[in-house]
Amino acid sequence: MREEHTGPLLAVEESTEGFNSEIAARITSATGTWHSKGLRTDHPRAWTQHREATVAPFLTNLAPTLHWRVETAGWDLLGFEALDGHHANYAPNSPDLPEVAALLRRLGETPCPDIELRQAEQRLEHYAAHPDDFRHFAGTHLLHTDLNNTNILVNAHAPQGDQARLVDWAWATRGAAWLDAAYWTIWLIAAGHTPASAEHWAAEIPAWRTAPPEGITAFATANANIWSDISNADPDPWTLRLATAANAWHVHRRTG
Repeated sequence: MREEHTGPLLAVEESTEGFNSEIAARITSATGTWHSKGLRTDHPRAWTQHREATVAPFLTNLAPTLHWRVETAGWDLLGFEALDGHHANYAPNSPDLPEVAALLRRLGETPCPDIELRQAEQRLEHYAAHPDDFRHFAGTHLLHTDLNNTNILVNAHAPQGDQARLVDWAWATRGAAWLDAAYWTIWLIAAGHTPASAEHWAAEIPAWRTAPPEGITAFATANANIWSDISNADPDPWTLRLATAANAWHVHRRTG
C-alpha cells in the first residue's frame, strides 16, 4: 500500500468476503478510512479492476466513491469510500427490501456511460433455450448483474429510500433495463421467497412492469441453465441453493 494516498496507516482489517479480489481490507489512517481491494496485475481476472475503476465515476448515489487507484509492485489496488452498514437481508418481510428496490430504481434512471462494458445478450446467449431468445436481453441500460445480498450495503441511519449502495461492479454490463430486477428475483427466491413473491418485489422496478413476459421466461430458463452448470462444477451449499432457486423460478415461469 502506498501511503501517499492514505497517510500513515493506523489499522488494516482484512475482509473475508468477496470472490473477485485477492486482497480486500478496511484501511484506517490519520486522514480517513477506505475499503481497498486488489489483484495482481497478471491475474486472469485483472480486467475486473479496470472495469470497476472505469465505471466508478458514473455511480453517484449508487456505489461507494472510488478515491484512488494504485498499480505498483505487480499489484492493482483500488481505494473506495468505506461505507457503514450491513449486508442486505433478502428474507421475506425484511425491512431492507424496499431499500434495495429503491436502489434498483435509481440505477434504472442512471445513464449508461460510453465505456467498454459486457453485453447482456452475449453473456447469456449460450444458455438460452432458443437461439433467438437472447435478443430479449439486449439494451442500452447500465446493469450490475450480481445481486448477491453481500454486494448491497444498507445503512439504516441514512434517510429512508437512500440507504442502500451496490458494491463490486466487476460484472457491469449493458443490456435491457429490466435485467437487474430479474437477477434480484433469483436471489430473493434463494432467500426464502416464493417465485410469485419474488416477482412482486421485482415489479417495484418500473422496467420490469414493461418487460416482455416471454423475455422474462427466457431469462429464467437461461439462468436455470447457468446455475446448473455452476453448481455441477462447484457443488457447495451456496451454488446449490442458487441452482435450486433458479430452477424453481424456471418451473414457475413455464407452468404459472
